[in-house]
Amino acid sequence: MKYRYTGLLKELTDKAKNGNPADVDYIMQKLTLDATLPMTRYVDFALSLVNKPEGIGRIKFYLFNGTLIQRNYASLFLNRLGEWKPVKQAYDQGLIDEIQAYSR
Repeated sequence: MKYRYTGLLKELTDKAKNGNPADVDYIMQKLTLDATLPMTRYVDFALSLVNKPEGIGRIKFYLFNGTLIQRNYASLFLNRLGEWKPVKQAYDQGLIDEIQAYSR
């Protein structure tokens, strides 16, 4: 079954499917201290659709350079891909905590 998204979720998923660094930036900018629970779910879902190497690279950038919430979502994304090495590096640098380092 094919889902049809509308509104902000469609905008985020379209950007994620493009997967360019600027698109990832746009998605990650939605993760603020004021982000609502639905917004964090939209971002999590959208990030799961990023599959271009340059988009994945940009998510790795946020693992080391983003805000705490951005680092957490970048870690979650990379853990789901099985990309343990950068997550371990971020953990060793104190950028994410143990719970986030092992979350999927």
